[in-house]
Order: sequence, then structure tokens, then C-alpha cells
Amino acid sequence: MATSAAMAKNGTIVISALRARANFGKLLSRIEDERRSLIIEKRGTPKAVLLSIREYVKLAAPEPEVLRVLGEESERHGTSTLTSRQIDKIIKSSRRQKAKR
Repeated sequence: MATSAAMAKNGTIVISALRARANFGKLLSRIEDERRSLIIEKRGTPKAVLLSIREYVKLAAPEPEVLRVLGEESERHGTSTLTSRQIDKIIKSSRRQKAKR
């Protein structure tokens, strides 16, 4: 992007309000692609922060550790792509087997 944006020490992009307004669509793509936040300044004073929706959700409702671990295990075992119907079938089958014991 050909805008004069500064980079803070923590990797946050700092940009003027004028440049942000002129390049808003590109900035939206950039914060999503690069998973960074963007500080918008007006006359050299920070006024706002632009975050991707993912980063906002993480801040607003952090994922409990147990859910993070379960998600990672699901990815590792290839079960993260199961549909609700497939999950229901697995649960029913498991319950039937348990009842037989």
C-alpha cells in the first residue's frame, strides 16, 4: 500500500485519519490479512483503533483454555470438519455401545 504509515514497536500500524479515510478498503484487507491492529491519529494524537473482527472477538470474549485445547485436538485428529449430522451419528453410536456394556 502506498500510504505513509508508521509502524509502532509492537507491529501496530499507525496512520493519519486522512490516509485512513482515503485507503479504508485497503486497510480493512490489510488488518485481516496481517492480523494486526491499526491506530488512527488525528494531528499526531491517537484517536481510534481499527481491529479485525477476529481480534475484536478475542478481546471481547476470550476463548476459554479448554475450548482452545479441544479445537486444537479436533484439528489434529481431522474431526474439525464433521457436520452436525455426523457428530450426532457418532454420539448415538457411542451411546448404543455404552448401553450394551
